[in-house]
Amino acid sequence: MELRALGTQGLRAPAMGLGCMGMSDFYGPHDDAESIQTIHAALDHGVNFLDTADMYGVGRNEELLGKAIKGRREQVILATKFGNVRGTNGEFLGIRGTRSYVLEACEASLRRLGVDVIDLYYQHRVDPNTPIEETVGAMADLVKAGKVRYLGLSEASPATIRKAHATHPLSALQTEYSLWTRDPESDILLTIRELGIGFVSYSPLGRGFLAGRFKVRTDFKEGDYRANSPRFQEENLEKNLKFLHQLEEFAVRKNCSVAQLALAWVLAQGKDIVPIPGTKKTAYVLENIGALDIKLSNDELEAMSTMAPPGIASGARYPEAAMKNVNR
Repeated sequence: MELRALGTQGLRAPAMGLGCMGMSDFYGPHDDAESIQTIHAALDHGVNFLDTADMYGVGRNEELLGKAIKGRREQVILATKFGNVRGTNGEFLGIRGTRSYVLEACEASLRRLGVDVIDLYYQHRVDPNTPIEETVGAMADLVKAGKVRYLGLSEASPATIRKAHATHPLSALQTEYSLWTRDPESDILLTIRELGIGFVSYSPLGRGFLAGRFKVRTDFKEGDYRANSPRFQEENLEKNLKFLHQLEEFAVRKNCSVAQLALAWVLAQGKDIVPIPGTKKTAYVLENIGALDIKLSNDELEAMSTMAPPGIASGARYPEAAMKNVNR
């Protein structure tokens, strides 16, 4: 498995990671036993960069990962996040980044994960009511205490990234990035490359859309939040499918799946980028790994970028309320 440097502090991760959110939340029914098998299959194939957060399943996803990596901790690069606060019934209670909350959240994550140290610790969303210097200062103290190895932010603006990095060096910035979400190219990627920060791409398959798995709204199972996501609403979905059909035709010519093609494009955008496609199924992990063997020529990359220019997607990434919390 190819390794890629995230930041300049020494963190090296496989070229592809595994997003674990859907194993416990947001994407309909879940099966812990199947999810653990999927995680083990990923580890067996070198995909050992596992991504979770304390808000996924209100802590249950961290507990799941803790069970899955028991006895295999040394194989794993473990990333988790704090900042999105949820109540015991799953209700969203806002964003917190105060010093006391950072320290409290870390202790809770360590306990649920059953580990002594978190490899990469992100602030999941930026707290507008707390100076980023206070938040990252507390995260830096966790590094000094040996409870965290490397630091990151998620969905932060260039100005916030600069302030945070000046407080303590960041190793990674995690933001949505794919063929239908190219927003980071305009400013975020330029900023982190100037500062020497790595980039972790979440939803590199557009929440499954770029894998060709959702073409009508009835494809979503009960409890799947994508059924209410702007890009999957009828009018937007119809427009987005036109682009997907083009991508599928390209994949046929390339003799690969459309998911592999979409991931290969992200992988080719820079050796400082690590996509973390999420899945609950072993078969999809193995399919995604196949993207690492796909080589795209400069002409093919240009053709794909022309096919999917920035702003190609119809509909916002999230509902209006959630969009207020990104790129902050």
